[in-house]
Amino acid sequence: MLNIQRKRQYSFNRLFLVLISYFLFASCSLQRKIAISAKENILNTPELQPAHIGISIYEPATGRYWYNYQGDKFFTPASNTKIFSCYAGMKYLGDSLTGLLYTENNNDIFIQPTGDPSLLHPDYRNQPVISFLQHTNKNIYIVAGNWQENAWGAGWSWDDYNGDYMAERSALPVYGNTIKFVQTQTESKFEAPGSKPQAAIYTLPEINWKLNFNSDTAVSFFSVKRNLTENIFTLTQGKEKYKELDIPFVTNGIASALQLLKDTIGKEIKTIAKFPIPNPQFLPIHTQPTDSLFTPMMHRSDNFFAEQTLLMVSNRLLGTMNDEKIIDTLLKTDFKDLPQKPSWADGSGLSRFNLFTPQDFVWILNKMQHEFPWKRISTIFATGNTGTLTNYYMADSSFIYAKTGTLSGVVALSGYLVTKKNKTLIFSVLVNNHRASGRAVRRAVEKFIQSIRNKY
Repeated sequence: MLNIQRKRQYSFNRLFLVLISYFLFASCSLQRKIAISAKENILNTPELQPAHIGISIYEPATGRYWYNYQGDKFFTPASNTKIFSCYAGMKYLGDSLTGLLYTENNNDIFIQPTGDPSLLHPDYRNQPVISFLQHTNKNIYIVAGNWQENAWGAGWSWDDYNGDYMAERSALPVYGNTIKFVQTQTESKFEAPGSKPQAAIYTLPEINWKLNFNSDTAVSFFSVKRNLTENIFTLTQGKEKYKELDIPFVTNGIASALQLLKDTIGKEIKTIAKFPIPNPQFLPIHTQPTDSLFTPMMHRSDNFFAEQTLLMVSNRLLGTMNDEKIIDTLLKTDFKDLPQKPSWADGSGLSRFNLFTPQDFVWILNKMQHEFPWKRISTIFATGNTGTLTNYYMADSSFIYAKTGTLSGVVALSGYLVTKKNKTLIFSVLVNNHRASGRAVRRAVEKFIQSIRNKY
């Protein structure tokens, strides 16, 4: 009887060892095959050999990494940072954005801004805050003591201040904190002193800030240059029949917003230092569905929406708008189990102070998949040939859902991939310090990701 038991145990042990050997061999074989593809398509390409590259591919169903190449190393992730801001917004901002908080006392209304970027933004027709302010007969006072930030994020490149992708942040954003300058061949609203413009130029919204006109007629393209620290704009007419330019304005805290709001609502909003009501009970004014903010934020990689999202989360959880405080809070709570603790500086990824690993992005994407419905995730993230993935992954539309990231010398892509064998994978590819064209790097990454989809 003892010998029979020993034989059975021996047979079981052999079977166990065979199975372990098989899975180890299969795993090693899979890693080798992916490593070959990574070398062929990315690592050994002449343009990318000098670059710093990290790749992680993870299968949530089995909880194992298919491939890691410098997956635990830190990289500048550019707009992949928005994935973390998006998670925070999806979790903490509820079903709809809070446009304002208000409380009333006799003939007065006291409001507190929340950082909602949809106020008078051209993406949103419905404007509940404007309707509320227009229809009240009470005096309106605003208290913005919850703002504890700078207009620009830590580590931003200050000389990009005139670009529409670097609108200033604020407690009370209006019009996306930009002015749209339009040049057309129709009627003129502005005329350079002493000369007749060849084309009409106007702004949306109309502004009474100082406009200077460059008389250089040799310039082919319409341009607008704002002074660094004040709302003075220099306009140079171009030869285009129609051209629009979105130029960030200096927010001056909430001062510029109040000036623009006065023209819109037809009344003045006065500032006060603190609420005169002891222990005020606030009521919210809800504005837009939250996902109507997150979808363009991720699809077109909207820096302004991402920055304001993180600030709104800060206001909701901490009662103040402060990047450093909310990032510290999130890293100690929701993100305490990240594989590598990142250096996280802003909401959008404009800052080069941001440092994350590919495994960090795999972790947050896996967390999102566990906590939010797939339909919501697949709507918010861009798929092939949409958003910033336009003209990429055209054959993989609805099989890839990912976030791009681009800065000078940086290309990033992290997201979800459904393979042809119906396996759902999470991946992150981060490329830093390349000297190739961004398009060449993105095509190399695309070729690699498609090889994974087609083979597995």
